[in-house]
Amino acid sequence: MSLTYAIVVNGPAYGNQTSRSAYQFARALIEEGHVLQRVFFYQDGVLNGSALTAPASDEFDLVAAWQALAKMHNVELQTCVAAALRRGIVSEQEAEQNQLSAVNLADGFEQVGLGGLAEVLLTADRVIQF
Repeated sequence: MSLTYAIVVNGPAYGNQTSRSAYQFARALIEEGHVLQRVFFYQDGVLNGSALTAPASDEFDLVAAWQALAKMHNVELQTCVAAALRRGIVSEQEAEQNQLSAVNLADGFEQVGLGGLAEVLLTADRVIQF
């Protein structure tokens, strides 16, 4: 039986294992035939959506991995807009609205309010938090 999942990521892309574990879980559930509807990045997890990460050439590029997973499996990547702005992760819309001079939200990610999280809590069969 195939289930619909959502993942909530609270850990940064680098500095601890949280986000990498979430990514590995996401891949595993897709490989098992389940559907990953959305990954919601909250708190320090919004740092996964930065277009300015530049890991060393021999390190795993987690931001690029999330982007590839989303593109290949039609997964929504959403960052909490309030948490993102507090941490300097800015979309084009937010840069314009807040009169900021730069944009650094990675391609494939979108910024949403907590309504995005609330919606997926109601629609997914399972929600897993990392």
